[in-house]
Amino acid sequence: MPDVLDASPYDALLLLSFGGPEGPDDVVPFLENVTRGRGIPKERLKEVGQHYFLFGGVSPINDQNRALLDALRKDFAEHGLDLPVYWGNRNWAPYLTDTLREMVGDGRRRILVLATSAYASYSGCRQYRENLADALAALESEGLELPKIDKLRHYFNHPGFVEPMVDGVVRSLAELPEGVRDGAHIAFCTHSIPTSAADTSGPVEEHGDGGAYVRQHLDVAQVIADAVRERTGVDHPWQLVYQSRSGAPHIPWLEPDICDHLEERQAAGVPAVVMAPIGFVSDHMEVLYDLDTEATAKAQELGLPVRRSATVGADPRFAAAVRDLVLERAGDERGQEVAPCALGALGASHNLCPVGCCPARAPRPAAAGADSPYA
Repeated sequence: MPDVLDASPYDALLLLSFGGPEGPDDVVPFLENVTRGRGIPKERLKEVGQHYFLFGGVSPINDQNRALLDALRKDFAEHGLDLPVYWGNRNWAPYLTDTLREMVGDGRRRILVLATSAYASYSGCRQYRENLADALAALESEGLELPKIDKLRHYFNHPGFVEPMVDGVVRSLAELPEGVRDGAHIAFCTHSIPTSAADTSGPVEEHGDGGAYVRQHLDVAQVIADAVRERTGVDHPWQLVYQSRSGAPHIPWLEPDICDHLEERQAAGVPAVVMAPIGFVSDHMEVLYDLDTEATAKAQELGLPVRRSATVGADPRFAAAVRDLVLERAGDERGQEVAPCALGALGASHNLCPVGCCPARAPRPAAAGADSPYA
């Protein structure tokens, strides 16, 4: 039998994700949830939904979260960590509020949250915290006893998140034709966000050009590139590029876009490119469409050999990393000395989001931070 690991004071882990449609009839209602309050007409949502309809109206993210749930539960059981794992989404079933209500009914009072976003940004961190505050407000209005909620730190540079991506890049390089392999460039891909949101990402002292969002991606990209060089003996040039931009065209977003980057690389005589989606936890729709469909079609048009490396998904090393993060945070809450595990130059991220971290344009209550109304 494994030794019993101590997660106290926590009595549950909540996997908090974005959600996605699970059939054609779900697509427009799902997009209405995502864009609520923006006044986007239904016809426009149908146009946007074409990406989903290409895949039968099903986003892979829900099945990928089910696989991650299984991996977490298996890892916890095998290592003697008695901590139940629940799952809730922002925009589709199982909805966050429903899951929190279930957790309260099960007697859970100290909850840790794992968000399926590894980096600091408004949409990747604070918005999840706002959703948690909304859910707690709903439970409070129902007269339920509210749990105390904490969020696990950003894990972009944890070895259990980084090492599977290193393996993926090395495999993708090996899949390229031998004649172009050594000259291949690596395009580290992540979700584009408005430059204004990037500049204010992370704690206030880190605000500036690109903020913590860009800085964290550059740091982990360098770690991966260095590891790939050690594994292959080849120093592959690399660049951080962006994908999946949306919104009004007059608003500046982070660039270059992956398709523009592929054009530029081909024009510069680069023989091949590996696209490494380091900004995403799993192969969800934005990876399947923006990289596997759109960017790959652009590369074929250019005659440029490309491969797309895998995301972390439900890799056992990532599940082990989550266990490590849980025990780290639990030990810290108990007042013990802990040694956070992190690669690269930036070190481990903060446990508690400080005031002014990744601010919203219109201030809203956010749980699991220094400014939480639910202490």
